[in-house]
Amino acid sequence: MTETDQVSGRMTGQVTGQATGQVTGQDAPIVGDGLPAWLRPFADAARAVRPEQLSRFLPPEQGGRQAAVLMLFGEGDDGPDVLLLERAHTLRKHAGQPAFPGGAIDPEDAGPVDAALREAQEETGLDPSCVQVFGTLPSLYIPVSNFVVTPVLAWWRDDCPVAPVDAGEVARVVRVPLGDLADPLHRARLRHPTGYLGPAFLVDGMVVWGFTAGLLDRSLALAGWERPWDHEREVELTEAQWRLARRGYDRYEETASDPASG
Repeated sequence: MTETDQVSGRMTGQVTGQATGQVTGQDAPIVGDGLPAWLRPFADAARAVRPEQLSRFLPPEQGGRQAAVLMLFGEGDDGPDVLLLERAHTLRKHAGQPAFPGGAIDPEDAGPVDAALREAQEETGLDPSCVQVFGTLPSLYIPVSNFVVTPVLAWWRDDCPVAPVDAGEVARVVRVPLGDLADPLHRARLRHPTGYLGPAFLVDGMVVWGFTAGLLDRSLALAGWERPWDHEREVELTEAQWRLARRGYDRYEETASDPASG
């Protein structure tokens, strides 16, 4: 059994039923049938997870700038994986940072699912017909930027190519194996400009941190894919990475990465 097999549990079989999580709008079909068995722990967790298990920042009853990100799980040559992108180094904000595809929900979007799929198509060329949305996680609140972000969960049902659509926005698109994310050698904590320590992943030549790392950290734990790792290990960004991260810095990444305590 490979390390990826150990992380994902099983590589064959199907899961039945639905994992809708906290769906905030019936804007696109959410279907839980036909998922590979290794994805079942996360599908089950998404259906039952409470917002406070993901973050201590809970959305207000009203208001907030609505946004969505796509957590797209697939099965590549190296086993189960998740899609990330690296933002272009020329952007005004979050330059060079790894992230999930996603962004603000536009008025023409029917809801967070629509928005996440649209953003993924605009950023990576992903064909929405290749994707099966199986649920959402509870929305997370970013106090300083007033964003309310809904993570949309999807299975890469049919293999289709992805690549940066606009080099001015996305430097590269990466399928990161779950086994690499769970590998203790690839895990650490990174100190943010304010001194806050948040989770980080060192994968595929990237330092994944902030909101993206916080969501990955919680997802690995909830799905049972997490392996013991050294929580005392700290890493730092290079000076060049910090210069990019500080460009237009609005503390979005720092506040969004705060994992739930307990």
